[in-house]
Amino acid sequence: AVERALRRASSAAGATLLNVDLHCFTPNGGITGVAVLAESHISIHTWPECAYAAIDIFMCGDAKPHKAVEVLRHAFSPATLTISEHKRGVMP
Repeated sequence: AVERALRRASSAAGATLLNVDLHCFTPNGGITGVAVLAESHISIHTWPECAYAAIDIFMCGDAKPHKAVEVLRHAFSPATLTISEHKRGVMP
């Protein structure tokens, strides 16, 4: 499910997916995964014992990271979602 969500989020954002790598942790079932993109990456780190996941979406070029957010929101149905946006390379 996590790999499928990363692939769909990459596609929805118009990003070029290069590779998906996942690691499952035992015994808690946590997952760390990254979708490596030509435009940067999407990563996820989960803590099932805390019902928590952290997702980072870094993209440049014409990719649309907010579209990836919507796919991931639909895939995981979080009770709470906090978004913090940081624009790279933007000078004040």
